[in-house]
Amino acid sequence: MKKFFGLVGMAALGGVLTLGGYKMLFNNEVVVERTISQPIKTITANYNPVLDKVNSVANSIDFTVAAENSVHAVVHVKNTAIRTQTNPWAELFYGGGSGTRKYEQVGTGSGVIISPDGYIVTNNHVIDGASELEVTLNNQHKLKAELIGTDTENDIALLKIDTDIDLPYIPFADSDNIKIGEWVLAVGNPYNLTSTVTAGIVSAKGRDLEGNTAIDSFIQTDAAVNPGNSGGALVNSKGELVGINTAISSKTGSFVGYSFAVPSNIAKKIVDDLIEFGKVQQAILGITVDTRYQEEGVKVAGVTEEVEGAKKSGLKAGDIIKKVNSVKITKFSDLKGQLTAKRPGEFVNVTIDRDGETLVKKVELSKSIERYISSVFQWELKDLSKDEIKKKDISKGVKIIRTGKDEDEENLKNYIITKINNKEVGSAKETAQLLDNLVSNRYRVAIEMINLDGEIERYIYR
Repeated sequence: MKKFFGLVGMAALGGVLTLGGYKMLFNNEVVVERTISQPIKTITANYNPVLDKVNSVANSIDFTVAAENSVHAVVHVKNTAIRTQTNPWAELFYGGGSGTRKYEQVGTGSGVIISPDGYIVTNNHVIDGASELEVTLNNQHKLKAELIGTDTENDIALLKIDTDIDLPYIPFADSDNIKIGEWVLAVGNPYNLTSTVTAGIVSAKGRDLEGNTAIDSFIQTDAAVNPGNSGGALVNSKGELVGINTAISSKTGSFVGYSFAVPSNIAKKIVDDLIEFGKVQQAILGITVDTRYQEEGVKVAGVTEEVEGAKKSGLKAGDIIKKVNSVKITKFSDLKGQLTAKRPGEFVNVTIDRDGETLVKKVELSKSIERYISSVFQWELKDLSKDEIKKKDISKGVKIIRTGKDEDEENLKNYIITKINNKEVGSAKETAQLLDNLVSNRYRVAIEMINLDGEIERYIYR
């Protein structure tokens, strides 16, 4: 037993000496590590530390001032139209107009006050066919509105209300300066919900809606826009007007991701024209476009002879338009947007690529040539220019520039109509109306024309 305790004591002493020697040699502590089971943390699936800076910038943007200034200048527009409905069975059995009844149809939308004296811009489709227009201000005050003018091609209308006080309004911004990715607010009255504000970014510029008959140049945004928002404001973070909300791309009739606005530069130019001239003054370069060209820019197919601007500037077929002033042109809708925002008589610097060489041409914009179509004859007509009248040595006339019937009628292209039923004609608009009225009333139509050789030909239609 004594021997056993002696062995234990010697073992203990050896352990103490060994530990002491270890501490002396390494002067360190012994640490026992244990693996401890940690609970799994739940984080958002889209978290990315690299985006912290971007998120902080987005979170720092304050829309409250822009929204506060905008909602008071956006109004509710009520369109009351009188429609007529006819019941043919009631007419048949009771006669005397008993099958006809009139009823009211009400449509609603939004509008933007653009001046303290009460001018309001909205969409043409918001007020189309109205017999009465009523505007409700943000303070719920209701006023009758007067229609000043419309532009159906760009879907813009101008209204006017009269008040004794200066109204809050939204100033125009330069829509050429807005950038893709910039924050914007859509302000309007969707589903009759007044003073609704939604936020998004500019998704694209110069957007042409597929299936539209006209070439558009919309601002595309993902700010939510629904029925009733039409005619409302698209504003930047400063509360300035960059567009008029006009359309959505949707299979359901409600917002599904994208909306479209007429740029403020176009809306402002249309408003100015309607106030000053009563109708829109459409500016053109005086070129035809090669629609087969699929690369960046707009290719000139030809220069219109009767338009002075492009011809004088030296533009030629084959030139590729890259810029108008400082605005980059990548497709035809970009070019159309720039021209729509300008007036005839203005000068623009057109940057072109001509066989690899970059040139800048100063072009005076011309007034769009007004053309009119006789629906019965399917002739497209235009007024003669002063040079054409002088060259043909006639006092007046109207040119046939397109026919839409058979091959025999195609031979009448560029013929000049001088008389209809022995009456001289000089207005394309009046000539188209006269031809259609005569045929619809079953009158004999005798037309005197000058052919391409300068000879007089006479045609009789019964």
